[in-house]
Amino acid sequence: MTTAIPSKPPVETDVAVIGAGAVGMFQVFQLGLQGLHCHLIDALPHLGGQCAQLYPHKPIYDIPGIKACSGAELVERLREQMAPFAPTLHLAQQVQTLVQQDDGRWLLGTDQGTTLLAKAVVIAAGVGAFVPKTVKLEGIEALVGHSVHYHPADLGPLALQGQHVLVHGGDELAVQAALDAVHHQAASVTLMHRRDVFTAPEALLAQLRMHQDAGHIRVLAAQPQALQAEGSALSAVTVTLPDGNSHDLDVQQWLVFQGISPKLGPVADWGLELVKKQLPVDTGTFVTEAPGIYAVGDINTYPGKRKLLLCGFHEATLAGFSIAEYLTDKPVLLQYTTTSTRLHELLGVTGTLPT
Repeated sequence: MTTAIPSKPPVETDVAVIGAGAVGMFQVFQLGLQGLHCHLIDALPHLGGQCAQLYPHKPIYDIPGIKACSGAELVERLREQMAPFAPTLHLAQQVQTLVQQDDGRWLLGTDQGTTLLAKAVVIAAGVGAFVPKTVKLEGIEALVGHSVHYHPADLGPLALQGQHVLVHGGDELAVQAALDAVHHQAASVTLMHRRDVFTAPEALLAQLRMHQDAGHIRVLAAQPQALQAEGSALSAVTVTLPDGNSHDLDVQQWLVFQGISPKLGPVADWGLELVKKQLPVDTGTFVTEAPGIYAVGDINTYPGKRKLLLCGFHEATLAGFSIAEYLTDKPVLLQYTTTSTRLHELLGVTGTLPT
């Protein structure tokens, strides 16, 4: 690998964590306990990775000490847990380049022009960067982020108030979004899918039928054909009905739930050893073949690997100790959050349970 020269001085940090899913967030916490500051990077515009994107409302039953919590609840708990260490977030950005420098540090560059110079890097990218499946219509690119949204969960409720809303998709997230749009007082709500069958819990489907019968939600089996817009403002979408006829819908906000695809992306170009699109690691340290580059969660592989959140949390814990020893070149004293005054200071707690 050769040294790259960035166009402007990079931001220096202890550790860069690539991937802001559950394991990446817990990695920030574990590194914080070691007194290390992190920059956290993710292709999604929000924290949480798979938990937030694929099953925010579904219960998770195998988190130790928690009988059940939803994906969204787990993300919020992890956000609160890492908050004392104030990681610098770089969301809606994908790391494109990773190059080792002459002094052993690693230079990262994102597709948004962010450059970081890190003493160590943790790749917690899961099965890859989540990329939404886009709608292929002429002129739609100018509307993305304004009136066409591939990450609708990041819209505030006021964004839909008084608007003609088209929800496009057939899964639980799409059904929930249509119900939420009614709750947020949209002027009209249309739930469109290629067929009028939706994959969602019966309780949600019952709510959908109730609002459909009351005229609050229009359910439409159709496919988008064209759009009408001025600048970044959408005004209508032309759809094709099952009988072949076309119909124009008044639409000001288009929420797209066509699913997401995990893509390994630039990781394959970083010169690291890959085995079936995963990074082999040493199970004592979770370092890859490259000194200073670690991998935790679903992106790594080793004998006996299990793709479970619990295992990812364990890997992040050991990686945290390993990185601290790598950067200080000396053993790290094991301390317990129950008794260590140093850890209490880092966490900003008094040693008593919060009320």
